[in-house]
Amino acid sequence: MNRAIVLLSGGLDSATTLYYAKAMGYDVRALIFDYGQRHRREVVAARELARAAKVRFEVVKISMPWKGSALLDLSLRVPSRGIKKNAIPPTYVPARNIIFLSFAASFAEAVGARAIFIGANAVDYSGYPDCRPEFFKAFQAALDQGLKTGVQKKGIRILIPLVDMSKADIVELGQKLGVPFEKTWSCYNGAEKICGVCDSCRLRAKGFLRAKVIDPVVGMRERKRV
Repeated sequence: MNRAIVLLSGGLDSATTLYYAKAMGYDVRALIFDYGQRHRREVVAARELARAAKVRFEVVKISMPWKGSALLDLSLRVPSRGIKKNAIPPTYVPARNIIFLSFAASFAEAVGARAIFIGANAVDYSGYPDCRPEFFKAFQAALDQGLKTGVQKKGIRILIPLVDMSKADIVELGQKLGVPFEKTWSCYNGAEKICGVCDSCRLRAKGFLRAKVIDPVVGMRERKRV
Protein backbone atom coordinates (compact mmCIF):
# COMPACT_ATOMS: atom_id res chain seq x y z
CA MET A 1 0.00 0.00 0.00
CA ASN A 2 1.36 3.43 -0.95
CA ARG A 3 1.91 5.81 1.95
CA ALA A 4 0.82 9.44 1.84
CA ILE A 5 1.09 12.51 4.05
CA VAL A 6 -2.07 14.60 4.35
CA LEU A 7 -1.87 18.20 5.56
CA LEU A 8 -4.74 18.41 8.02
CA SER A 9 -5.88 21.78 9.32
CA GLY A 10 -9.23 20.63 10.72
CA GLY A 11 -11.25 22.54 8.14
CA LEU A 12 -13.74 21.36 5.56
CA ASP A 13 -11.26 21.10 2.67
CA SER A 14 -8.50 19.28 4.53
CA ALA A 15 -10.98 16.87 6.13
CA THR A 16 -12.41 15.99 2.72
CA THR A 17 -8.89 15.54 1.39
CA LEU A 18 -8.06 13.21 4.27
CA TYR A 19 -11.03 10.98 3.52
CA TYR A 20 -10.34 11.17 -0.21
CA ALA A 21 -6.78 9.94 0.27
CA LYS A 22 -8.05 7.07 2.40
CA ALA A 23 -10.65 6.19 -0.24
CA MET A 24 -7.88 6.10 -2.84
CA GLY A 25 -6.24 3.33 -0.83
CA TYR A 26 -3.32 5.25 0.67
CA ASP A 27 -1.77 4.44 4.02
CA VAL A 28 -2.32 7.92 5.42
CA ARG A 29 -0.38 9.89 8.00
CA ALA A 30 -1.81 13.27 8.93
CA LEU A 31 0.37 16.31 9.59
CA ILE A 32 -1.14 19.02 11.80
CA PHE A 33 0.41 22.42 12.48
CA ASP A 34 0.10 24.51 15.60
CA TYR A 35 1.73 27.71 14.36
CA GLY A 36 0.34 30.26 16.80
CA GLN A 37 -2.87 30.84 14.85
CA ARG A 38 -5.62 32.70 16.68
CA HIS A 39 -8.06 29.94 15.66
CA ARG A 40 -6.24 27.17 17.52
CA ARG A 41 -9.61 25.45 17.81
CA GLU A 42 -8.77 24.00 14.38
CA VAL A 43 -5.90 22.00 15.93
CA VAL A 44 -8.39 20.30 18.25
CA ALA A 45 -10.64 19.62 15.25
CA ALA A 46 -7.75 18.16 13.26
CA ARG A 47 -6.86 15.77 16.08
CA GLU A 48 -10.48 14.64 16.33
CA LEU A 49 -10.70 14.12 12.57
CA ALA A 50 -7.53 12.05 12.49
CA ARG A 51 -8.79 9.87 15.30
CA ALA A 52 -12.20 9.48 13.62
CA ALA A 53 -10.48 8.45 10.38
CA LYS A 54 -8.23 6.08 12.36
CA VAL A 55 -5.02 7.48 10.92
CA ARG A 56 -1.73 8.20 12.64
CA PHE A 57 -0.94 11.88 13.04
CA GLU A 58 1.81 14.25 14.04
CA VAL A 59 1.27 17.70 15.54
CA VAL A 60 4.13 20.06 14.75
CA LYS A 61 4.41 23.22 16.82
CA ILE A 62 6.25 26.06 15.11
CA SER A 63 6.71 29.73 15.92
CA MET A 64 6.30 32.66 13.53
CA PRO A 65 7.20 35.61 15.80
CA TRP A 66 7.34 38.07 12.91
CA LYS A 67 3.56 37.56 12.49
CA GLY A 68 2.49 39.48 9.32
CA SER A 69 -1.07 38.14 9.33
CA ALA A 70 -4.37 38.74 11.10
CA LEU A 71 -4.30 35.05 11.96
CA LEU A 72 -1.09 35.55 13.93
CA ASP A 73 -1.34 39.14 15.19
CA LEU A 74 -4.26 39.74 17.56
CA SER A 75 -3.93 43.49 17.05
CA LEU A 76 -5.11 43.05 13.45
CA ARG A 77 -8.78 42.57 12.69
CA VAL A 78 -10.11 39.58 10.79
CA PRO A 79 -12.30 41.04 7.99
CA SER A 80 -16.03 40.52 8.43
CA ARG A 81 -17.41 42.23 5.32
CA GLY A 82 -16.00 40.01 2.63
CA ILE A 83 -12.85 40.42 0.55
CA LYS A 84 -12.45 42.62 -2.50
CA LYS A 85 -12.00 40.68 -5.71
CA ASN A 86 -8.35 40.09 -6.67
CA ALA A 87 -7.18 41.38 -3.27
CA ILE A 88 -5.03 39.34 -0.92
CA PRO A 89 -6.69 39.59 2.52
CA PRO A 90 -4.94 40.28 5.84
CA THR A 91 -5.60 36.65 6.84
CA TYR A 92 -2.92 35.55 4.37
CA VAL A 93 -0.01 34.06 6.32
CA PRO A 94 3.31 34.77 4.55
CA ALA A 95 4.69 31.62 2.91
CA ARG A 96 2.44 29.33 4.97
CA ASN A 97 2.02 26.62 2.35
CA ILE A 98 5.71 26.79 1.45
CA ILE A 99 6.52 26.13 5.11
CA PHE A 100 3.89 23.42 5.53
CA LEU A 101 4.80 21.60 2.34
CA SER A 102 8.50 21.72 3.23
CA PHE A 103 7.75 19.98 6.53
CA ALA A 104 5.50 17.52 4.72
CA ALA A 105 8.22 16.75 2.16
CA SER A 106 10.73 16.05 4.93
CA PHE A 107 8.20 13.86 6.73
CA ALA A 108 7.30 12.02 3.51
CA GLU A 109 10.89 11.29 2.55
CA ALA A 110 11.72 10.11 6.08
CA VAL A 111 8.83 7.61 6.27
CA GLY A 112 8.85 6.50 2.65
CA ALA A 113 5.66 8.24 1.56
CA ARG A 114 5.23 8.82 -2.15
CA ALA A 115 2.55 11.51 -2.03
CA ILE A 116 1.58 14.67 -0.18
CA PHE A 117 -2.09 15.64 -0.21
CA ILE A 118 -3.14 19.20 0.46
CA GLY A 119 -6.73 20.46 0.37
CA ALA A 120 -5.97 23.71 -1.44
CA ASN A 121 -8.75 25.28 -3.49
CA ALA A 122 -8.52 27.99 -6.12
CA VAL A 123 -12.24 28.44 -6.90
CA ASP A 124 -14.16 29.44 -3.76
CA TYR A 125 -11.21 30.72 -1.76
CA SER A 126 -9.72 33.87 -0.21
CA GLY A 127 -7.26 34.63 -2.99
CA TYR A 128 -4.12 33.36 -1.30
CA PRO A 129 -1.28 33.08 -3.87
CA ASP A 130 -0.05 29.80 -2.39
CA CYS A 131 -3.35 28.05 -3.16
CA ARG A 132 -3.06 28.38 -6.96
CA PRO A 133 -2.12 25.54 -9.34
CA GLU A 134 0.85 27.60 -10.57
CA PHE A 135 2.33 27.60 -7.09
CA PHE A 136 2.04 23.84 -6.67
CA LYS A 137 3.58 23.23 -10.08
CA ALA A 138 6.56 25.38 -9.11
CA PHE A 139 6.91 23.74 -5.70
CA GLN A 140 6.76 20.31 -7.28
CA ALA A 141 9.68 21.29 -9.48
CA ALA A 142 11.60 22.37 -6.38
CA LEU A 143 10.99 19.00 -4.69
CA ASP A 144 12.07 17.15 -7.82
CA GLN A 145 15.39 19.00 -7.70
CA GLY A 146 15.93 19.30 -3.97
CA LEU A 147 15.03 15.90 -2.53
CA LYS A 148 17.04 12.69 -2.54
CA THR A 149 13.98 10.88 -3.87
CA GLY A 150 13.63 13.46 -6.62
CA VAL A 151 17.21 13.03 -7.77
CA GLN A 152 16.72 9.25 -7.72
CA LYS A 153 13.61 9.64 -9.89
CA LYS A 154 11.43 8.29 -7.09
CA GLY A 155 9.85 11.66 -6.52
CA ILE A 156 7.18 12.59 -4.00
CA ARG A 157 4.07 13.92 -5.71
CA ILE A 158 2.05 16.89 -4.46
CA LEU A 159 -1.62 16.05 -4.99
CA ILE A 160 -4.30 18.77 -4.94
CA PRO A 161 -7.59 16.95 -5.63
CA LEU A 162 -9.86 19.86 -4.64
CA VAL A 163 -8.06 22.70 -6.40
CA ASP A 164 -10.61 23.15 -9.20
CA MET A 165 -13.72 22.35 -7.16
CA SER A 166 -16.32 24.75 -5.79
CA LYS A 167 -17.14 24.66 -2.09
CA ALA A 168 -20.47 23.02 -2.96
CA ASP A 169 -18.60 20.31 -4.90
CA ILE A 170 -16.35 19.76 -1.89
CA VAL A 171 -19.33 19.45 0.47
CA GLU A 172 -20.95 16.93 -1.87
CA LEU A 173 -17.73 14.92 -2.16
CA GLY A 174 -17.22 15.00 1.60
CA GLN A 175 -20.74 13.75 2.15
CA LYS A 176 -20.17 10.84 -0.23
CA LEU A 177 -16.91 9.97 1.53
CA GLY A 178 -18.51 10.06 4.96
CA VAL A 179 -16.60 13.05 6.31
CA PRO A 180 -17.83 13.88 9.84
CA PHE A 181 -18.59 17.53 9.12
CA GLU A 182 -19.54 18.08 12.76
CA LYS A 183 -15.88 17.62 13.73
CA THR A 184 -14.54 20.22 11.29
CA TRP A 185 -13.75 23.84 12.12
CA SER A 186 -13.39 26.70 9.61
CA CYS A 187 -13.82 29.96 11.55
CA TYR A 188 -10.82 32.30 11.61
CA ASN A 189 -11.76 34.01 14.87
CA GLY A 190 -10.47 32.42 18.04
CA ALA A 191 -13.76 32.10 19.91
CA GLU A 192 -15.55 29.06 21.29
CA LYS A 193 -18.35 29.50 18.73
CA ILE A 194 -18.12 30.33 15.03
CA CYS A 195 -18.43 34.00 14.11
CA GLY A 196 -20.37 33.35 10.90
CA VAL A 197 -19.03 36.50 9.24
CA CYS A 198 -15.32 35.96 8.52
CA ASP A 199 -14.33 35.00 4.98
CA SER A 200 -13.80 31.35 5.89
CA CYS A 201 -17.22 31.09 7.56
CA ARG A 202 -18.89 32.75 4.58
CA LEU A 203 -17.24 30.47 2.03
CA ARG A 204 -18.14 27.41 4.07
CA ALA A 205 -21.76 28.51 4.48
CA LYS A 206 -22.03 29.20 0.75
CA GLY A 207 -20.81 25.71 -0.03
CA PHE A 208 -23.29 23.97 2.26
CA LEU A 209 -26.12 26.21 1.07
CA ARG A 210 -25.47 25.52 -2.61
CA ALA A 211 -25.00 21.81 -1.98
CA LYS A 212 -28.32 21.84 -0.08
CA VAL A 213 -26.71 20.14 2.89
CA ILE A 214 -27.22 21.26 6.49
CA ASP A 215 -23.93 22.18 8.15
CA PRO A 216 -23.97 20.60 11.62
CA VAL A 217 -21.42 23.15 12.86
CA VAL A 218 -23.06 26.31 11.56
CA GLY A 219 -26.73 25.38 11.98
CA MET A 220 -29.76 26.74 10.18
CA ARG A 221 -29.81 30.12 11.93
CA GLU A 222 -26.28 31.06 10.92
CA ARG A 223 -26.78 29.72 7.37
CA LYS A 224 -29.70 32.09 6.82
CA ARG A 225 -27.53 35.07 7.81
CA VAL A 226 -25.04 34.48 4.97
